[in-house]
Amino acid sequence: MATITRKTMPHRNNLGSTPWGNLNALLYVLTTNAAGALENSDSAAAIASGDKVRVGVIPAGTLLYDSQVIVSTPMSANVTLSVGFEYVDGVDSSIVPQSATYFGTALAASAAARLRNATANAPVTLPKDAYLILTTGGAANAKASRVDVVLEGISEGVA
Repeated sequence: MATITRKTMPHRNNLGSTPWGNLNALLYVLTTNAAGALENSDSAAAIASGDKVRVGVIPAGTLLYDSQVIVSTPMSANVTLSVGFEYVDGVDSSIVPQSATYFGTALAASAAARLRNATANAPVTLPKDAYLILTTGGAANAKASRVDVVLEGISEGVA
């Protein structure tokens, strides 16, 4: 029987410097007003089909491995969401390419639901800060709504 050893053995899976470890659940909230516009944003226009909404920043060094999308107050009929990330500095990474659909695509946001990440994407560690982006499809939003996205990650730091 052979003994096989990886050539590189990363020492990144430690508990960090905090007593509660390095596992995080990062909460990002999208709320819209009665006209369908994103609250507390730089636009008063209703979210249209095809719009990209930046809902927060995912810190560099976060290993992304799971997500949930919680639609507690649904958006307008036929609205769908793709959930992903893009880098804050606008420059893609060849190591971890940005992806508008990393956590899911065409998720129904028009009915109350709790949607678990069903993609087959491998876990990745972000080399730099990235926006969590929600890209709409199907229809424009024209009503008050609330969608929470919870990302589960491990703070590993930047290599």
